[in-house]
Amino acid sequence: MATTGGCCGYLFQVISGRWFMMFASFLIMAGAGATYLFGVYSKEIKTTLGYDQSTLNLLGTCKDLGANVGVLSGLLAEVAPPWFVLLVGSVMNFAGYFMVWLAVMKKIPKPKVWQMCLYICIGANSQNFANTGSLVTCVKNFPESRGMMLGIMKGFVGLSGAVFTQLYLSIYGNDAKSMILLIGWLPALISLVFVYTIRPLKVSTHPNELKVFYEYLYITIALALLMMGLTIAQKEVHFSHYAYVGSTIAVCVLIFSPLAIAFREEYTSWKLKKQPVLPPTSLLVLDQPPAPPKSESISEIELVDSHTQPIEIDNKEDQCCCAGICNPPKRGEDYGILQALLSVDMLILFVATFCGLGCSLTSMDNLGQIGESLGYKQHTINTFVSLVSIWNYFGRVFAGFVSEVILLKYKIPRPMIMALSLLISALSNIFIAFPFPGSVYIASLLVGFSFGAQLTLLFIIISELFGLKYYSTLFNCGQLASPLGSYVLSVLVVGKLYDREALKQLAEKGMTRSMVKELTCIGKQCYRLSFLVLAGVNIFGAVITFILVMRTRKYYSGDIYKRFKDEMATNDKKEMGSSKHVAAK
Repeated sequence: MATTGGCCGYLFQVISGRWFMMFASFLIMAGAGATYLFGVYSKEIKTTLGYDQSTLNLLGTCKDLGANVGVLSGLLAEVAPPWFVLLVGSVMNFAGYFMVWLAVMKKIPKPKVWQMCLYICIGANSQNFANTGSLVTCVKNFPESRGMMLGIMKGFVGLSGAVFTQLYLSIYGNDAKSMILLIGWLPALISLVFVYTIRPLKVSTHPNELKVFYEYLYITIALALLMMGLTIAQKEVHFSHYAYVGSTIAVCVLIFSPLAIAFREEYTSWKLKKQPVLPPTSLLVLDQPPAPPKSESISEIELVDSHTQPIEIDNKEDQCCCAGICNPPKRGEDYGILQALLSVDMLILFVATFCGLGCSLTSMDNLGQIGESLGYKQHTINTFVSLVSIWNYFGRVFAGFVSEVILLKYKIPRPMIMALSLLISALSNIFIAFPFPGSVYIASLLVGFSFGAQLTLLFIIISELFGLKYYSTLFNCGQLASPLGSYVLSVLVVGKLYDREALKQLAEKGMTRSMVKELTCIGKQCYRLSFLVLAGVNIFGAVITFILVMRTRKYYSGDIYKRFKDEMATNDKKEMGSSKHVAAK
């Protein structure tokens, strides 16, 4: 009976511990990247519902809008616990994608275009609830390792598209309609299973924390390399159904590997707790002398002179309800929502995000047509898309781990790494503007890497500059510049310049726009001017980010985690004190 009770106690400790919570968060993040799979099933929507390309692009825009506008989930997280945020997200995920699946399967009357836009926007917006519920909670539970935590968790999001592709090929075969159903029920189920596991925990130190994070890093790298190998192999060799099942089992083994680490770490802690505490050989009790009276502060005494009026204590909050906005706290402390949103630092981040992520999204959205204009086959274009996904992961992990090492060892401000990633994105634009054999392969790697790095760095920098109190709202507001930049640069710049080049080619052939169904441009000149513009926008964003580097260099030269180290030390002392108290009894 004692053994049974001990096993139950150990299992309860595992399930309620911080390491199992991290494992659950990894699974939720691995299911939160359904928006990257739009290209897999978009053709089915277009064919089944009879849409033209412009209508399909409108659906894609609504998908991107839903995926990047997470203000609602952020505000909800300020007043509701994480389990409720995850629950709302799972309901939205299933409802949105299930309605899209019903429409594609013709199980309901053909929806109007605005209804389909609403369905896919709701489904994509659920990703923000998963991000906010699990990612923000983990960052608050591991504030001193937030860079590594964000790198790993956003890395799982980057790999989720490739993981879902393997799952649907092994479960449903090459049936893109079933993919819509899979991304409707599986992420929702994962959130429901672990909904009560994700919760705030007391911040404390762990001697093996850094070792565990690096073990998680090695697992995700192995998963990324496996996905890259499977992607290349499946493009070159015909896989049978059993081969797909076998490859999916290998993928699932790696995804569930963090669970073994959770059991190991909790078992070590459990054994330490089971060890008897030796009583002290002697117990000396001393009566503590009374504490000396504290000197009264100026706020606690009334300064009144018999010949003068009372001295009023300056209270800015009473003078003006907006005084807190005009006088924000120091960097690293907890900003209010309006204090952060109206600060110069946030404005710089917004402009940099508009330029960097806007250009990266534009490049990725146009990758198919870029390959077509340069004469690549569809088989090769799919490889470009897969490479972007895999290197998106490597960019996220680099931003989390490498930037952390650089910051702690060399005190280089984190915005400096963000500025360099913008320059990498500009280099990818130049490779597309002036293509040469194999240049699109290189551009795919660079744009995927820079996109993943910029997105992760944005989340980390916001947490470091503005604190964690309102982090769930602030990081969702910070990424609003991403869809805005994508719309301006993709639709108003790249799209119009591409159509202009296509019309020139029609005029040279003696044809008019009404004589063709869609505009198609072939040749190196199709994207030359537009991607030179994107390169210039990226360079401008890098210059703006360098201003943030200069503004924050003094802050990053100090110990940005000092307040969290002090909090953890205080919690550790309390735990040691309670343990000694129990031992004395």
